Amino acid sequence: MIAMQYSFTLPADYDMSIVDRRIRDKGPLLDGFPNLGFKAYLSARQGECASRDNLYAPFYLWQKPEGASDFLCGPGFEALTGAFGWPTVRTWIVWQAELSAEIAAARFATRDILLTEPYAPLADIRRAESAQAEAEVATGGALASVSGFEPTTWTRVRFRLWREMPEIDAQTQAYRVGHLSLP
Repeated sequence: MIAMQYSFTLPADYDMSIVDRRIRDKGPLLDGFPNLGFKAYLSARQGECASRDNLYAPFYLWQKPEGASDFLCGPGFEALTGAFGWPTVRTWIVWQAELSAEIAAARFATRDILLTEPYAPLADIRRAESAQAEAEVATGGALASVSGFEPTTWTRVRFRLWREMPEIDAQTQAYRVGHLSLP
């Protein structure tokens, strides 16, 4: 599995109803896309959900790399880049992905990017991240929990979908979920 996200930082005076309309109109087009685990259409407004910026930042969980490749080479991504520009697409190797049967009820998302210290015990970190992801969904807190790692920059991602916005710290990016495309 691969986790993937790109993000567009929009001007402070940007009309975010444009993003809302895009999500409403384009969101259902990826429902049932081959090899998709889910796509969370995410946005954040400056000053809401502790966000410093206006953002459009979809997050994907791909079951197979071919799904990501087919999407990035397809007409949907081409139209996106025509509207918003050419983004940096971040990817992570998924260590653990837990999805609740109630995932469709997600209204909020959080994402943390963590640095991995040089020579850190990766197997131990992976076990701890996987256990945390499992526990967050098993206890009914999160509706989805994805943990992954990227060995070029040695970063880790913790992505969560929520029914209600949880308490977050200043390092966590929070989003509203405008649409959730599922397999």
